Amino acid sequence: MLVAIIKYNAGNIYSVDYALKRLGIEPVITADKEILQKADKIIFPGQGEAGTTMQYLKEHRLDELIKGLKQPVLGICIGMQLLCRFSEEGNTGCLGVFDVPVLKFQPEKQEDKVPHIGWNDLSNLKSDLYKGFSGGDFVYFVHSYYVPENEYTVATVDYIQKFSASMHKDNFYATQFHPEKSGAAGEKILRNFIQL
Repeated sequence: MLVAIIKYNAGNIYSVDYALKRLGIEPVITADKEILQKADKIIFPGQGEAGTTMQYLKEHRLDELIKGLKQPVLGICIGMQLLCRFSEEGNTGCLGVFDVPVLKFQPEKQEDKVPHIGWNDLSNLKSDLYKGFSGGDFVYFVHSYYVPENEYTVATVDYIQKFSASMHKDNFYATQFHPEKSGAAGEKILRNFIQL
C-alpha cells in the first residue's frame, strides 16, 4: 500500500511521518503529482498560516490536484481548514471541498485562551475514523481558528463553544486536532484511516 504525505510549505510533516512509521507504514513525502495520484491513501498535514499556504498550493498547482483526488484523503489541522471554503485567517479563499467557513476564536471569558492548546475529549463520533472508540477519548489541539459544527461534522469538541473536531465528505476526512501527537487515540485514528 502506498501512503503519501503531501509535501508543501507547512510544518508538521515529519511528526506525521514518524507516527505512521510507528504503525509499520513507510510513507512517501512528496509533491510529485503522479505519485500523489497513484497513492492508495493521502495525508494532507500542516501547521501554518492560511494565506501564504494557499498561495503556495496555487503556485505549485497542488490546489487543483488535491480537490481532484479520488482516494481517501486525511487533512490534519491547517490541512482540514484549507479543505474548507474560506478562512478568516488573512481572509483567504480555500479549496472548498467542505462548503463551510473557518472562523477565529472569540474568547468569552478570562480563562478562554487563544490559541487553543492542549488535550480535549471528543464527542458525537460518527465516522469509520472512530471505529473502536467509545467517546470521551482525548486528543491534542493547537489552533486559533475553528470550523463551526455543520453537516459534515463527525466529531465535536467543546472549547469556548462546540465546534468541528473532525469532518467527512465523500473520500475526504479531516481532523482539527493532531492525531500524530495524540498518543494511543491518535494512533488508532491513523490506523483506521489506513484501513478505510
